[in-house]
Amino acid sequence: MNRRDLLKNTGGLTAAFAVRQLLLPRLALAAVPTAPIASTTSGRVRGFMDRGVSAFKGIPYGMDTATRRFLAPLPPAPWAGVREASEYGPRAPQGLGHSSVRHDHPSSYTLPPDLGPMSEDCLYLNVWTPGLRDHRKRPVLVYIHGGAYSGGSGNNTLYEGVNLCRRGDVVVVTLSHRLNLFGYLYLAGLSDEFPDSGNTGMLDLVLALEWVRDNIEEFGGDPGRVLIFGQSGGGAKCATLMAMPEAHGLFHRVVSMSGQQVTASRPESATARTKAVLAALNLPAGRVGDLRTLPMEQLIAATHATSYYGPVRDGRALPRDPFAPDAPPLSATIPMILGNTHDETRFLIGSSDPTTFALTWETLPAKLAIIAPFFGSFSPAEVVRQYRTLYPAYSPSDVFFAATTAFRSWRGQLIEAERRAGQPAAAAHTWVYELDWKSPVEGGKWGAPHTLDIPLMLDNTAVAEGMSGDGPEARQLAALMSNTLLAFAQTGDPNHAGLPQWHPYSLKRRETMSFAAESRLVDDPRGTERLLIEQVPYTQPGT
Repeated sequence: MNRRDLLKNTGGLTAAFAVRQLLLPRLALAAVPTAPIASTTSGRVRGFMDRGVSAFKGIPYGMDTATRRFLAPLPPAPWAGVREASEYGPRAPQGLGHSSVRHDHPSSYTLPPDLGPMSEDCLYLNVWTPGLRDHRKRPVLVYIHGGAYSGGSGNNTLYEGVNLCRRGDVVVVTLSHRLNLFGYLYLAGLSDEFPDSGNTGMLDLVLALEWVRDNIEEFGGDPGRVLIFGQSGGGAKCATLMAMPEAHGLFHRVVSMSGQQVTASRPESATARTKAVLAALNLPAGRVGDLRTLPMEQLIAATHATSYYGPVRDGRALPRDPFAPDAPPLSATIPMILGNTHDETRFLIGSSDPTTFALTWETLPAKLAIIAPFFGSFSPAEVVRQYRTLYPAYSPSDVFFAATTAFRSWRGQLIEAERRAGQPAAAAHTWVYELDWKSPVEGGKWGAPHTLDIPLMLDNTAVAEGMSGDGPEARQLAALMSNTLLAFAQTGDPNHAGLPQWHPYSLKRRETMSFAAESRLVDDPRGTERLLIEQVPYTQPGT
C-alpha cells in the first residue's frame, strides 16, 4: 500500500445569587475566544486565536522518521481525542551551525531564531486561517523554508501567517521536513534497501502537500488553489517539486525567492559524498544498513563530512533535472514568479567574512578565487577588470559582492526565467522581480541582501528588526509586496491596483519588477552584466 492510499484509510441558593453565579462565568468566557478545533484525516486538533486568526501549530503530517530513516515518509498514525496544536513541533536534525541561513560569525544583519527542539520526529506543519469549515475556498499559501537543504525550519516567527491572513483572507501553511543526510544521503548506489534515500526530504514535502490537499477545506482553504513559495533553499525545493511527477497537481502557483535548482545531483557524485559520510562514521560501504540504528547525534556529527546535500536525479522521485535542458514541461502551465535581491552575497558571504568589506584592489582577486568555479574560463583578475569597466565608481568590496552575486546567485534565476520564457506554454505566465530596496541596518551596509524579501513578502517587518526594520518605508514596501503575493495566490497573476503594470518576462525585453521605495518595471536590468555572466557555462553546486 502506498503513502497516498494510507492517507485516504443549585439547591438552597437564592434565585438572585444563582443567576449571578451562572451569569459571571459566561461573561468571563465571552471575553476569551474559544480555542478553535479542527478535524484532520488523522484526528482532531485544538489551536488558538491570534489577532482574530485561528492558528494551529505542530500538526503531524507524517509519522516519526526515526522509524523510516532514509525511506519515503508515511502518514501519521491516527489519534483519539483532541490533540493540542498550540506549540511548534520539533525541527529536523541539523548541525549547530545551521539555522535559516548559516553563518559562523556574529552579524549586525540577523534573522529571528528557529524555535523548538530537534528530533527525527519532525514532520509537522502549522496552519493559520481566518475561518474554519465556512466553505470560503480561500487560496492556500504553503511556505517552504530556506537554509539550503541542510538547515532551517518552518518554526520561525518570520514565517508566521497571521498578517497575510488578515490582509488577504488566505490560509497560510508552514512546515518542517528532513534535511542534510537524513533527507538527501543517497544510498541507492550502495544498497537496494533505500531506493528513495537521495530524495526523502523532497518526498516529505510531497506528503505535506498531500496533507494540504486532503485537509485544507476543513481550514477554509481551496485545495485547487495552492501556492508554494520559498526563499533560498526553499525556492530551490519549489523548482525541484516542479519536476517531480508525484507532486504534480498538488500546487497551482509557484514563487521562487533567491532560490534556484537548475540541475540535480548525479547518482555518481551523490554516491561519492555518501562514501565520505560513511568514512567519517568508520562504516564500510557494505554496512550501510547500520545507518538505521546509529544514534541521531552521531549522524548529525557526520553531516559535515561533505559540504553539499540536495536532490538526486534518481530516475524515481526525480526522473529529470528541474530546469535542464529546459524548464520542466510537467509544470509549464503553472504560473511562476522568480526573484532575486540585488546584493545577495553581502549577507551570504559577508556575514561570515568581515574582511570582504575592507578589500583593496590588491587583495580582491585572491578573495574572488573562493568562487572561481563559477567564473569558468575567466580569471579573477579578468572579472575585476570587467567590473571596473562596468561600474567605475565601485569600491573593491562593491566589485566583490556584485561579481559573486551575479555569477553565484543571480545566474541560476536567469537561466530558469529564460527557459520559462522560451517555453510557449509558460511564457505568458512567468514574472521576474529584483529587490533593490536597501536594508536600513547598519546604515545600509548590507544593501539588498539575501533573505531581505522574506519579511517584506510575508508582511512580517514587525519581527524583523535585524533585517528590514519596521519603519514607514519598510511597512510601505511590505504592503506592496505582500499584496502582490496575495493577488498572485488569488488569480495566478501578480497585478493589482497598487502595483505598476507587471508584464510577463520575455526574451525580447526581459521585463523585471524592481521593488524599491518607488517600484517600477525595468527592461533587462543590469543587462551588460547579464551578457558578461552568460559567457560562462553554468555549474550548479553539488552536482
